[in-house]
Amino acid sequence: MPELPEVETIMRSLAPNLVEKIIEKVIIRETRLRWPVDLNLPSYLEGQTVQQISRRSKYLLVSTLNGHLLIHLGMSGNLRILPQNTPVKKHDHVDIHLSSQQILRYHDTRRFGCILWTTQAPDQHVLLRELGQEPLTPELTGDYWYQRARSRKLAVKNYIMDNHIVVGIGNIYANEALFLAGIHPNRAAQQLTLADYQRLLICVRRVLNTAIAMGGTTLRDFTDGTGKEGYFKNELQIYGREGEKCTQCGKIIKHMQIGQRSSYYCPHCQAE
Repeated sequence: MPELPEVETIMRSLAPNLVEKIIEKVIIRETRLRWPVDLNLPSYLEGQTVQQISRRSKYLLVSTLNGHLLIHLGMSGNLRILPQNTPVKKHDHVDIHLSSQQILRYHDTRRFGCILWTTQAPDQHVLLRELGQEPLTPELTGDYWYQRARSRKLAVKNYIMDNHIVVGIGNIYANEALFLAGIHPNRAAQQLTLADYQRLLICVRRVLNTAIAMGGTTLRDFTDGTGKEGYFKNELQIYGREGEKCTQCGKIIKHMQIGQRSSYYCPHCQAE
């Protein structure tokens, strides 16, 4: 599933091709995504100029003067800018034709993503209004994390992945940040000190910013809006490295399941 760095990468790659372009035509081939695609989308969008594209958590927002497209890529979705004459493939569900003679094409093999229309302020949409802090903004502080963890017995890895607290820290990035911070992923969230959370926040931002700079993480088929793969996988220090030597101490990296997600840790650098 694309996480915050991948969605941010897609947003940045799409922006030069979308903003200030007129939407000339909308073609819907499949409505059966996570929620049905509104068949009135063509009437909402055609003739409108794209004002901006932005991101909230793992949602993309394509804004016009009429309203906003709210897009989530689900498990397997992607958005690509393509020439208008690009042949249609299986699972190419929605095309947005632009005045630049290009199309924005939504492809989703498993159809777990969504394309929704809203005329309300995006932050008031039912899917967005209960989301937590963005990890790369000043509003998130170590104290914010610490105060909300005081009575939380769940593993810290699950805690920092709770989208009602902080959004967008997916499994890969949680593993990497906890390793850099020297914190065992299964420690109870309430056991960490304020200093622990301040250190962890620095590491989360370091990991996310590096991943964004490298175009995200392509493990299988992720690409940005122009078809480029992400190369953060070359920087992974702990994720997916069970049985290998720790890059910091040389001990063997271990694996465990936490909340049904694969978790990797060094028993020496991240002692419980």
